[in-house]
Amino acid sequence: MAKKKTGVPGKSSAEREKTRVDPPVRAVRKVRFTDTTFRDGHQSTLATRLRGDHIFPVAEELDRVGFWSLEVWGGATFDVPTRFLNEDPWDRLRRLKSLVKKTPLQMLLRGQNLVGYRHYADDVVEAFVLKAAETGVDVFRVFDALNDLRNFETSYRAIHKAGKHAQGAICYSLTERRMGGPIYNLEYYVKMAKRLEDMGSHSIVIKDMAGIISPYDAYDLIKALKETVSVPVHLHSHYTSGMASMAYLKAIEAGADVVDTALAPFALRSSQPAIEPIVVALEGTGWETGLDLELLLKLGEYVESIAPLYHDFLNQTKMAVIDTEVLRHQVPGGMLSNLVSQLKEADALDRLDEVYRELPRTRKELGYPPLVTPTSQIVGIQAVQNVLFGRYKMISSQVKDYAYGLYGRPPAEMDPDVRALCLKGYDRGEKPIECRPADILEPEMEKAREAIKGISAREEDVLTYALYPTTGLRFLKWKYGLEKPPESVKPKTMEDVERERELIRKAKAGLLVEKPPEKQAPAKGPGTRTFNVFVDGEYFQVEVDEPGGTQPTPPRPQISAARPSAPGAPPPPAPVRPAPAPAPRPPAPSPAAAPAALAAAKASGPGALLAPMPGLVISYSVKEGDTVKKGDPVVVLEAMKMQNILYAPAAGKVKSLPNPVGSSVAKDALLCLIEPE
Repeated sequence: MAKKKTGVPGKSSAEREKTRVDPPVRAVRKVRFTDTTFRDGHQSTLATRLRGDHIFPVAEELDRVGFWSLEVWGGATFDVPTRFLNEDPWDRLRRLKSLVKKTPLQMLLRGQNLVGYRHYADDVVEAFVLKAAETGVDVFRVFDALNDLRNFETSYRAIHKAGKHAQGAICYSLTERRMGGPIYNLEYYVKMAKRLEDMGSHSIVIKDMAGIISPYDAYDLIKALKETVSVPVHLHSHYTSGMASMAYLKAIEAGADVVDTALAPFALRSSQPAIEPIVVALEGTGWETGLDLELLLKLGEYVESIAPLYHDFLNQTKMAVIDTEVLRHQVPGGMLSNLVSQLKEADALDRLDEVYRELPRTRKELGYPPLVTPTSQIVGIQAVQNVLFGRYKMISSQVKDYAYGLYGRPPAEMDPDVRALCLKGYDRGEKPIECRPADILEPEMEKAREAIKGISAREEDVLTYALYPTTGLRFLKWKYGLEKPPESVKPKTMEDVERERELIRKAKAGLLVEKPPEKQAPAKGPGTRTFNVFVDGEYFQVEVDEPGGTQPTPPRPQISAARPSAPGAPPPPAPVRPAPAPAPRPPAPSPAAAPAALAAAKASGPGALLAPMPGLVISYSVKEGDTVKKGDPVVVLEAMKMQNILYAPAAGKVKSLPNPVGSSVAKDALLCLIEPE
């Protein structure tokens, strides 16, 4: 029997023991964490629908954990509350600051875009940053969707003026599967970090919004940054591809100072890695977290208790909780959940795979921008429109602005044919600009103050309007009681959840019977008769009409033999012949039914302009009675947070505009009816 060989060939175990080198004893090193549960955590998993009333009860407990910072504001947590929740984001920040005494509050700021989807004038940027700092923001994580550092300048000046922490974010992106290639290589990121440090950044963060950084690329990148800059280096990633936890461990090995995590219920999927397993994974390794696992688990239980209220927003299109397709399409988590939500509304969720295939092509044509808000929306929605309506048959206003240079300089050149298509007839000109985008923008704050002077003079309300002139104004009217908020913005209750669960249980048990479609009742005939029906002490009145029947003949009066009347008795009453039944009348249409019926009848005609997808009516270029030519701009419809100009489908006179500005409309809703010439 052959002797089994073990260990190093040619050496005995004693010899191997002599030559064994113990690993060096590593000094205990502190690793810190930013908690994203109440910003990016629910933005990435629940389309940012978490309400402040479900955050406040646990804020003080979060403050006890020992996080480096709590990310609670910015990103979509400004737009969504005013648009969908009837909640003031300024009030949310103010309340959180009153509850969180020790841990710095952090926000995500989109550079010159602030928390919107376009570039704002310098006066709006400065006013917003100063107001946010005054209200409660301690750490401003600033990024630009194109990594164009010119778009950091104004916000950085304001952050330094307010005496707050300026964290410079570099959007991590790829053109191939791993870091490298002609654009997004190691040298690109190192140079960017050095420039941000020179601009006055107090820390640097690699912002991997799509979760595409691989573990070994994370190690190489963080190590290179630690050797280049003197300020702390953070890593922000998403679990979308399934690599983020591995990337974090390698980044910590390379010297990362802080990584971003979320509590388990709002972690994983397209959110951040969960904090709880990382705390345990680092125990006894020489890296000290200082976090109490029991407290974290307690906080997670609270989040689990409110999660059922938001179950409808969870992406359940796949069994897997990771999306390996992200390695191809690179769509970040927040955009992914929003994209699914919007396709559902457009009744086009079955075309999601087509959109995924279109995304890389559209992105290349637009100059390989990093996919982060707002460029993720710009690229993503253009890809959707290319799939639904044909390639570049519908181009949003934001895509046109992007092609003109209003968002900055893309990392690579745009496809010249696509740029020309986008800029054809563009109102600012067909030649793109080369300067800093904000240099051509006029001041906006005074105009905003004037626009809402009859509603409010508060600086935060003026900023809300300046950021979102349509949805912001609508919210301010709700806030000050000038308009009644719709039912759709009311919060769901646990009672609602229980009713839904009961219906599902009954449906699974076969206890729900589908109601057959209602048939239109025919007109009543002349023979319709009314009956009183008594059932178990209950009274019902029913009408019976025999189809094809005729008016019933009244019974003949019975004539009895004449008898002498008693003296003084009144004569017997004469029989009364029933009055003939009135001829039936068709039911009169309600005032609202007539226009609706007219619209429905004409909606398929050549002069009907229909909403191509669900959206919000922003403005009209015409009014009723105007004469238009085919192809004239008629209405601006905001769909999927992008504004689209819709054009006249025919020449003629504008007969009706049934949906006023500010209306939310469904797919195929009639926006304009033109009486063709």
